[in-house]
Amino acid sequence: MPVIYHITSAAIWQEAQQQGQYEATSLKEEGFIHCSEERQLAGVLDRYFIGKTDLVKLIIDTDKLTSRYVQEWSPSVQDTFPHIYGPINLDAVIGTETITP
Repeated sequence: MPVIYHITSAAIWQEAQQQGQYEATSLKEEGFIHCSEERQLAGVLDRYFIGKTDLVKLIIDTDKLTSRYVQEWSPSVQDTFPHIYGPINLDAVIGTETITP
């Protein structure tokens, strides 16, 4: 069971649970949802979430995803990151953790 992570706000995650699936704004803007491996989380938080509160980390079982999942190179940070090309089905989210600053 390969596991990846996605960071979002608690409010957006709560809304996704009511809608039956999760869609980040990047899905409409870029065509995919940005995710991370565990070793990449600290860097992602430092680059994109400084000063933000009310964050949660979605723990995603890639075997349960119904949307396409791809590892892709990011030249800006010289690393490969997981991307999900479609909404995240809720049963693929096997847990959540509150992120404290």
